Order: sequence, then structure tokens, then C-alpha cells
Amino acid sequence: MAQPAVSGEQGARDGGGGAARAPADGGVSRAAVIGLAVLCVSYMLNAMDRQVFYPLVPPIREEFGFSLDQAGLLATGFTLGLALTGLPAGYLLDRMSRRTIVVVSVLVYSLGTVAIPLASGFVDMAVYRLLSGIGEGVQATAIYAIIGAYFFHRRALAAGFIGLAFGLGVFLGPVVGQALVGASGTWRTPFYVFGAAGLVMAAVLLVAVPRSMSEAVTGRAGTADTASYDHVPASPYNRSALGLGITSAVSGLVFYGFLGLYPTFLREQLSFGPGEAALAASLVGFGAMTALPVGWLADRVDQRLLLAVGFVGSAVTALLAYQVADGVGAQYVLAFLMGTFASGVLFTNCSTALQRAVRPEHVGRGAGLFILSYYVAAAVSGLLFARLVAGMGWAGAGLVQLTLLPVVGLLALALVDPKRMIVPPRVRARG
Repeated sequence: MAQPAVSGEQGARDGGGGAARAPADGGVSRAAVIGLAVLCVSYMLNAMDRQVFYPLVPPIREEFGFSLDQAGLLATGFTLGLALTGLPAGYLLDRMSRRTIVVVSVLVYSLGTVAIPLASGFVDMAVYRLLSGIGEGVQATAIYAIIGAYFFHRRALAAGFIGLAFGLGVFLGPVVGQALVGASGTWRTPFYVFGAAGLVMAAVLLVAVPRSMSEAVTGRAGTADTASYDHVPASPYNRSALGLGITSAVSGLVFYGFLGLYPTFLREQLSFGPGEAALAASLVGFGAMTALPVGWLADRVDQRLLLAVGFVGSAVTALLAYQVADGVGAQYVLAFLMGTFASGVLFTNCSTALQRAVRPEHVGRGAGLFILSYYVAAAVSGLLFARLVAGMGWAGAGLVQLTLLPVVGLLALALVDPKRMIVPPRVRARG
């Protein structure tokens, strides 16, 4: 079925009764540019907040006597909080003020972060990590819903800016965190600093993100958008969404399985120093910053092709990292490549393609579906990897979870039908 022309980024709601119109495809207001920049900075802090924990696992584990299973669960289990919020947040985002939801979510995860160094053992630390994950999950869902609605056919490029900010946060988190530990002599300091920074950012978001941007929606009845979306299934839980949900889950298992215990692997298996392990973890974020050019490309080509490249690249990179390379320089390069393929390519395309698989009025639920599928898998990825290490060693765990599992993601792409999705006009014209 031929897809109808789409008018662009038009139509909005303000959460009350009045209408605020998002600009047409040809331009973006100055207020929206500032709003996007602030959202990017807030997401960078989000990434720094979650990434700082991984290099600190060894000293935390030493102080509390945690097992590798417990350490793995703490490292990635917080993403269960992100996963649990996906669908509820998506539902609320289609009905409430997105800006308010973003602000509250930043407050929640910042308070959870401040509480982590106050933990007395595994249980309460896990609760604080879960609280942080809940806030981070709501924030991520809200941000992707905002840019998905406001930028519409350029949503992958806009998501690329968010991905760039995420990568910068992943890069800076371990470096800044390790510097704070070195200056203060305790692993607790980074959590206090990042938590306080988040509280400040909540206030900035409240005044800097315009409602005309945060509450925009395209395709809603009564707006200026007159395009037809009948070719997209009425239910947000359709076949393409299912396929993309599977690819998202596999992406979460691979990326967070790598992130969660990679510094521990470097220190315990390859005898890297704390600074070397932290830098390697940071270089994952440097690779994730490729989300910007990947996002630009994703608005111009079939995203299934990019997802296939991401899965193959992640699998080959992990194979080299856990089976072949043992030098510092080689691991630095591979850490960068894993960030490129698993975050820059897979995360960016999974998050935006799932929104394109649903009708515009369901953009919040599309974002929620991505958060749910991606982070449920991510939540158990660290524990799964730790169990595989216990039974098969580091090399075996890397082979099974990081090299062979991406094949499942490749197979799931067969369920995705671009003809039943909202693809950008330039992609439709080429098809």
C-alpha cells in the first residue's frame, strides 16, 4: 500500500485547552533549540550518573564483600526500574504534561543517587539503585516522546543529539568519578556530586524547556496535520513493534551485559589498573557519541539495514574483546567500537524505529515500549553475564551473551515491515 505524504511537524497540545503549534518541517524555533540543548544536558547527567557506578564496582564489592552475582545485579539491576516505568510512563505522557514528568523524574533519580553511598548493605543499595532507575526510565521515556513528537520526520537526527549527549555522559562519568574518588579518597563522593547536579538540573528544565515544544504532538485530530496514517496499524502492539521490541531486548542484553562487568573483567582478568579500566569504560561513551551521524543517516536509509550493521559490529567487537585482545591499546579501541555499534547504532535506531511503528498519537506508548523491552533485558544482563562467567569463564560468557545473542536480533528484523510504518518522505521515495 502506498504511503501518503506527511505534512511534517505540525500540531500540538499544551496539556490544557489551548493549542501550541510545532513549527513545520522547515524550521525550529530558538526556544526549541534551547529546550533541546537543555534536554541533552540533562540526559548527559543521567548517563554520567548511571555510568559512574561500573568502575566503582571493585571497591564497593571489596568494602561490602559482595559476590560477583551481587555485583553484577547491582551494576545492571537498576535498569529494572527503567523497564518498569516504560509502559506506565508512555501512557501518562500521552495524557499529561511531559515537561512536568521530566522534571519530577530528574528529582527522583537524583535523590536515589544521593542515597546510594548511605547504604548499609546489598538490599538497601539495590533499592536505591532501583529508585534511580525509575527516575532515569521516566526521564528517558519523556525525552524520546518529546523529540519524537516535535521533530517527527527528523526524530532520528534529534535522537542522535540525545545519543551524543548520552555518549558524552558515558565518557565523562567514569573519568570524573575516578577523579573525585582520587581527590576525596572514597568511592562515595561521585554519587553526592552527581545527585546534587541533578537537583539543580531539575530547576533548569522547569524554566528552559518551552511547553510549545514539550507538549507538541503530530497527527492528533483537531491539529493542522491532515495526513493520513491509516497504513499504520491502529494498535501500538503490532507486528513491526513486536519485531523491534525483540531487537531492543537483544540490544539491552548485549550493551548492558558488556557495560556492567567490563571494568571488572579488565581489572580481574587482564590486570588493568583502576585508571586504565575507567578510561576503557569512558571510551564506550566516546563511541556512543556516533549517535549523531547515525541519527542523520537513519532519517535517510532503511533502519533495518542500520540495525543489522549494529548487531554484526557488536558481535565481532565482543568476540575480539573477550577472545583475542589483551593489550591496553587494543581494549581501548574495542571499547570505542562497542559504544559505536551497541549504543550509537542499535540504541538510536531501536528507540526511533519503534516510534515509527505506531501512529503519532501513540508516540508516548512507542517510547514506553522501547524502554520496557530494552531495560527489562538490561536489568538481568549483569546477573546473566556473571552466571555465565561462573560456569564458562570470561571468554565463554562473552561468546554466548555478546557474540551469539545478536543473531536473535538479526532474525527479529524479519518481522519489521516499513510499509506499515511512518518512514521519512526521503526514505519512502527511495523505496
